[in-house]
Amino acid sequence: MSESVHTNTSIWSKGMMAVIAAQFLSAFGDNALLFATLALMKQQFYPDWSQPVLQMVFVGAYIVFAPFVGQVADSFGKGRVMMFANGLKLLGAATICVGLNPFIGYTLVGIGAAAYSPAKYGILGEITTGDKLVKANGLMEASTIAAILIGSVAGGVMADWSVVGALVLCALVYGGAVVANIFIPKLPAARPGQSWRFRPMTYSFFNACRVLWHNGETRFSLLGTSLFWGAGVTLRFLLVLWVPVALGLNDNATPTYLNAMVAVGIVVGAGAAAKLVTLETAARCMPAGVLIGVVVAVFALQSAILPAYVLLLIIGICGGFFIVPLNALLQDRGKHTVGSGNAIAVQNLGENSAMLLMLGLYSLAVAVNIPVVGVGVGFGVLFALAIIVLWLWGKRR
Repeated sequence: MSESVHTNTSIWSKGMMAVIAAQFLSAFGDNALLFATLALMKQQFYPDWSQPVLQMVFVGAYIVFAPFVGQVADSFGKGRVMMFANGLKLLGAATICVGLNPFIGYTLVGIGAAAYSPAKYGILGEITTGDKLVKANGLMEASTIAAILIGSVAGGVMADWSVVGALVLCALVYGGAVVANIFIPKLPAARPGQSWRFRPMTYSFFNACRVLWHNGETRFSLLGTSLFWGAGVTLRFLLVLWVPVALGLNDNATPTYLNAMVAVGIVVGAGAAAKLVTLETAARCMPAGVLIGVVVAVFALQSAILPAYVLLLIIGICGGFFIVPLNALLQDRGKHTVGSGNAIAVQNLGENSAMLLMLGLYSLAVAVNIPVVGVGVGFGVLFALAIIVLWLWGKRR
């Protein structure tokens, strides 16, 4: 690879644009596939409590493969790792299309996503540097949330027309992501020559966990991002059951429209964070985290669609402002200690463990027939309290 790829720090370089395009298509497929598969499960009369279980098998793949995917991302060119991971997602979507058990297909997509994540975030630190890394993260988050916005709506709307058509669309989009990966520059491996034996690999991963946990800044980032994504995925499933109860609507599209409002807000919040927050002032994001929980609790009490849209937009803005600085902080500090791929793999373990825990509690609450409005209020209050505790703990240290 030419030296220019290493030294080009512009967030508008050709390499960055190829990464963003691949990420957009991959995230589009992830979100469209979720709502298309949920529609398929609804069509086939799966019980309500099984909906979050679908996401649990997805995040379970992240947890099981966490000790290995960081090393994979750092041992090969990250663009090629992204291509392989999108190929696995394509295979998973195709298996659901042909009628195999949706939990099996979605597990394959989860394995692909687990391999994809350290590479997609780790590559940012290799094609841009310094404070531009915050802006690059803002661009990555904006493209991801745009994909969530469009993909979620496309999955829900298409599923109302044809569930099979929605599933085929997802497979085609994953194919497009594989093609987009071809145009990412061939970066050298960040840490070649590492052992592929099981014990050294797991030791390396858990050593990375130890190093990041003992660093105050990266521990702060890991806890914050884990809380955020655990709450975010739970809110997504809460909306699916909240809409029929609070609004009296039973279609597949309305929950996706509401999720889209969160996505729009995150784009705005991510842009604001890129302009107003640096690596040195990352703690400025914490008030936004507290507001997320407060507004979620208020949202759960609504019974009209217009206030629901407005409140979800606010939740998204706060979410974008909260998550971007924490991601950039972890990538920057992680790159100089354990490698960017390992840092993101450790982050994925924390985030997906939080998702698994929160989804499990949510599924249990639904199974024992706790009213969905009560679940939403309690969820929002607990999230706000957790962020306050993290904020105060970070200040003391």
